[in-house]
Amino acid sequence: MERQRGQPVDETLAIIITAAGRGTRAGGEAPKQWRTVAGKPVLAHTLAAFEGLGRILLTLHPDDMLRGLELTGGRATLIAGGETRAASVRNALEVLEGSLVTRVLIHDGARPFPSRRMLQDVISALDRSDGAAPALAVSDALWRGTAGLVTGLQPRDGLFRAQTPQGFRFPAILQAHRAHPGGAADDVEVALAHGLSIAIVEGEDDNFKITYPADFVRAERKVAPMDVRLGNGYDVHAFTAGDHVWLCGVKVPHDRALLGHSDADVAMHALTDAIYGALAEGDIGRHFPPSDPQWKGAASEIFLAHAGRLAGERGYRIANADVTIVCERPKIGPHAAAMQERLAAILGVEAGRISVKATTSERLGFTGREEGIAALATATLVSA
Repeated sequence: MERQRGQPVDETLAIIITAAGRGTRAGGEAPKQWRTVAGKPVLAHTLAAFEGLGRILLTLHPDDMLRGLELTGGRATLIAGGETRAASVRNALEVLEGSLVTRVLIHDGARPFPSRRMLQDVISALDRSDGAAPALAVSDALWRGTAGLVTGLQPRDGLFRAQTPQGFRFPAILQAHRAHPGGAADDVEVALAHGLSIAIVEGEDDNFKITYPADFVRAERKVAPMDVRLGNGYDVHAFTAGDHVWLCGVKVPHDRALLGHSDADVAMHALTDAIYGALAEGDIGRHFPPSDPQWKGAASEIFLAHAGRLAGERGYRIANADVTIVCERPKIGPHAAAMQERLAAILGVEAGRISVKATTSERLGFTGREEGIAALATATLVSA
């Protein structure tokens, strides 16, 4: 049922998009439908979802008419909204009387991401019902409450969260609005009061309505391309006298120790630098200068945890990390699983996202001569 590019708009289908409200709960200086998501007004995303599907009528506050004309470029009929949503819808329906329209979709302007599949499901359902609307079955427990206290439970069986667009056969919904006294929560309420049959079609989680400030963050994540960052880290520490080495947060018995200002966990240092590198935040020395005595002998998990927190604060999560330890001895294999678990715990990710492995340098170079240990790490960060 998808309309191909270049085909004429279906003149028997009208889409009424309601955008006359002020949306104060969403915060900001402008009404929510005019605030931007990914550089475009919310309303622009909503209009794009219906492009080419049918005739579009846009209800607007009288103060927004010029802005609406600039946004639509004349590709939509602009209707002055009423005091209520129901009044705005009726204004648009009355304009359609006498036209070729036989079906109408009524949609919230601040619900910018309905899929074309869902729209077609609503339209198809009008072949067997007076109206149709998308909805999501309630899956959470429901409570009743007063003054911040739970006062009772509400069975959730047969309950749905209503969405838009709500579709109707045009003559029926026009008569329903003319007969309704006003004050309806949505057009399904108007239709039911007039005795119309309404089919439920499957809604979508992404078809959310922008209502509160946090919804803008969700909307940005929906449309913004995923930001993927890759960082590399490399570190070397020489051997010194001792009886163990710290590698990836695991104490490994050995006949020598690693020399360093902190605990000299060469592998964890490499991974920490990889995360800092992905964030363009330099290296450990920038954040924890070796000239600062407070980091003398410090556990390297302090550095790694800081890098992980910084990634989260910048809006990223760690997709995966790969650590390679280069040494002849000690043997890493028996400890690799524990190292993997330890790094994952510090970073707050599942162990399956962390790889720890080892290799030798075939007796070549300083690692081959067992003068020290080197480590390499790669970290991939993605926008959360």
